[in-house]
Amino acid sequence: MSSTWLSPEEYAATPPEATLFGSVASGGESDRPVHLHAVHSAEHPWQWPGGTAEPGEPPWDTAVRETAEETGLVVPGPPRLPTAVFGLPGAAWPFATSGLVFDCGRLTDRQLTGITLAPDEHDEVRVLPLADWRGLMPERDFARLAAVMEARRTGMAAHFDTWDWDA
Repeated sequence: MSSTWLSPEEYAATPPEATLFGSVASGGESDRPVHLHAVHSAEHPWQWPGGTAEPGEPPWDTAVRETAEETGLVVPGPPRLPTAVFGLPGAAWPFATSGLVFDCGRLTDRQLTGITLAPDEHDEVRVLPLADWRGLMPERDFARLAAVMEARRTGMAAHFDTWDWDA
């Protein structure tokens, strides 16, 4: 570690680049995980509503905006945080990834049937028991889903830091 003080401008050039995201996790009335099928990602086919933050946008605002854009659902606040997620950069994505997955509770059957997907992003909604998701997604995605569902169940926030792009 250097003892040389850097100006804010000099320091700004030194940290690794990272993307920030916000997502919402929910369950159906039986508290089974709800996921959307991504049309643009064969590697990570099932996802929560959410996405990358716009410049200056906090993760909660990102989660609310992206959920409305991707599903037509308006997520009520205040935010409840089940999981912080971090991933290292890799060959498929050159940035570190850091984000927050917020708990938006249980969706009613009426809310689920009222979802209007953005066809350029998702083509299907599924509500399945946790174990049934294992064969539909990469093991790391399933481990992240299981961590989020456990955090929702216990009310204890979780930190998931092995969602790396390579390995």
